Amino acid sequence: MSTATQTFEFRAEVQQLLNILVHSLYTDREIFLREIVSNASDAINRMQFELLTNKDVLDPEAEPAIHISFDKDAKTITVSDNGIGMNHDEMIENLGTIAHSGASSFLNALKEKGSGSTDIIGQFGVGFYSVFMVADKVSVTSRSYRLDETAYTWTSDGSNAYTIEPAEKTTRGTDIVIHVKEDADEFLNDYRLKNIIKKHSNYVAFPIYIGETVANAQTAIWRRTPREVTEDEYKEFYQQLTYDFEKPLVTIHQVSDAPVQFYSLLFIPSKLDRGIFQQDHQGGPQLYARKVLIQQHSKDLLPDWMRFIHGVVDSEDLPLNISRETVQSNRLMQRLKQTLTGKVITELNNLSEKDPDKFLTLWNEFGRLIKEGIVTDASSKDRLAGLVRFHSSTQEGWVTLKDYIGRMIEGQSEIYYLFGDDLKSLQRSPHLEPFKARGIEVLLLNETIDSFMVNSLPEYDGKKLHNAADADLSLPDAKKDENAPPEEDPLVENVLNSLLNRIETVLGDKVAAVRESKVLTTSPARLVSSDKGFGADMERVYKALGQEYEAPKRILEINPRHPLIHNLSSLTDETLASEVVEALYGSAMLDEGIHPNPADMVPLMQKLMLAATKH
Repeated sequence: MSTATQTFEFRAEVQQLLNILVHSLYTDREIFLREIVSNASDAINRMQFELLTNKDVLDPEAEPAIHISFDKDAKTITVSDNGIGMNHDEMIENLGTIAHSGASSFLNALKEKGSGSTDIIGQFGVGFYSVFMVADKVSVTSRSYRLDETAYTWTSDGSNAYTIEPAEKTTRGTDIVIHVKEDADEFLNDYRLKNIIKKHSNYVAFPIYIGETVANAQTAIWRRTPREVTEDEYKEFYQQLTYDFEKPLVTIHQVSDAPVQFYSLLFIPSKLDRGIFQQDHQGGPQLYARKVLIQQHSKDLLPDWMRFIHGVVDSEDLPLNISRETVQSNRLMQRLKQTLTGKVITELNNLSEKDPDKFLTLWNEFGRLIKEGIVTDASSKDRLAGLVRFHSSTQEGWVTLKDYIGRMIEGQSEIYYLFGDDLKSLQRSPHLEPFKARGIEVLLLNETIDSFMVNSLPEYDGKKLHNAADADLSLPDAKKDENAPPEEDPLVENVLNSLLNRIETVLGDKVAAVRESKVLTTSPARLVSSDKGFGADMERVYKALGQEYEAPKRILEINPRHPLIHNLSSLTDETLASEVVEALYGSAMLDEGIHPNPADMVPLMQKLMLAATKH
């Protein structure tokens, strides 16, 4: 490697990021120390992991620690760790560049939250650069743990370039010297630095020395019994773990001896992070084996639908020589996952029963992911089904399947549901008419994932789930309402058959058939799935997946008692009659949310209005 000083330019997005940090972000500048300490802790964690299998390193017996000192005269703060260290190339990789996705995500998040927001620093791999909020120059001297490596110093003033040059350093680890700006000399203070550590880094697992004094608690909060930990301590640890400065909605602290010995501290946040639906989302609890960090984001501890949960899991039973690559195949991990998943679902069910208002807050944020669990987690779906909240055709607010079963009428044996694009269109759907006439409740489903969920949940508590839009329904007889206005007489059979043939001729191969409806009461027509085509449930699934499929033709049912149908049967103007039939079919497609081009209805409506105003 070169022995001369080398100069490198930052990439464009790093320059943009530095410009923002240096000139725009002034709120809570103290978080620079949180980020530097977090990086130091990560470096020590990586060293501890390396030492599990490799003792042939520099300073193998060094006690892991972070040291912070300051010099008022020189206006410097120095943060030192004895972690894994960096060589020349690693300095370029870790300090000279940012993964493009990290920089872009940070800049986009900054636009959304505003230039005064610093709670997003650290979430996108850009935390180190926050030091330039308080520094006009930073020098990083580091020596790798590898015996054949030498030390180097990385230096930058936060402008467009940085330098790397050989350095003298005999010990393993990294020393960061921060040359403090004139307006940031408040940080050249012992009391101030200790307060920052207490506030932001109190639960870092290694001692943080300020001078000769240890400034952090160090105790792994998850290894204490739940009764020993206060709500404030949980909140403080959660905030340091996630950078989310809201209070967690749910805290789940578990200490278990069987079937697996482990400690876990899991949190459900108060708000959904929309980033969890992105493919590159890094989620999952931290995994420790006997206090040694194995994975920063373990995807093997909880099912994927629980990716909104943050936390820490620490097991005494995991072998210390387990690698990040073999975690997934470890049988003990599978038992851990099963136990943790069961605990979370139990806590969710307890919350649902004991504090329904709080659970509703959780549902409004994470309900879609619980539905995802029913679809993707076959072993858990029966325990999740009772958590699902539905809109209802007869009730205000949310209802559960248990609520629904408790309101089933005499003779009703199935749970009915109806799909639609939005609640308003569902509430006026003609498919609800036979149910309203019988006082039967229908669950209203308007999310894309609902189609998948219902296909994964064919029954609940012995009751089958049935689509209310099915062509052939077996319903109890409707009770006669003595106060209802008299109905129109149905069309006589020969007139009805003639009209059905007339409509079939106009619509041709657009429909599978045209027939009389036995259940409609107030709507003139509706579309139902044909016996030959697959059902509306599967049609929505294919549509949601973006897969090509041949849309099955529907059956058009007409209400022989409706005044519009009566009038249509007596129309002698063939052109006008055809336009009315097309409008009837088009409005039925709109009711179903399947009209390929609703704008096509406009000229047809104009023709009908013109015809109506001539008479």
